[in-house]
Amino acid sequence: TVGDGANDVSMIQAADVGIGISGQEGMQAVMASDFAISQFKDLKKLLLVHGHWCYSRLAKMVIYFFYKNVSYVNLLFWYQFFCGFSGSTMIDYWQMVFFNLFFTSVPPLLFGILDKDVSAETLLALPELYKNGQ
Repeated sequence: TVGDGANDVSMIQAADVGIGISGQEGMQAVMASDFAISQFKDLKKLLLVHGHWCYSRLAKMVIYFFYKNVSYVNLLFWYQFFCGFSGSTMIDYWQMVFFNLFFTSVPPLLFGILDKDVSAETLLALPELYKNGQ
């Protein structure tokens, strides 16, 4: 939902994603929104470019975390299977913490910084690319 004034605050808060436009009517809509833009013309870039990039990154991260956790649990299961489910630990606690810290923090940072599957100019020129994610 897009709003630009105090009368739109309840609508923005009830929406899944609220966008506030800062303008003549004050900053109430911007303060209540999830995203804020300065002019209505910026909505096109917010939706078509940043929306596409955000959706593709989130989709890749969900798949990444799913397979990371499946492989880790599979490794632990087979270790316990060969140890006769004795309850012995495969790795030290600190190694497990650093494994999760490294494989949960570094890939999202790299994806967030480096991953742009399509350039902003192409996404603005071809709005039909927005439908690919749906």
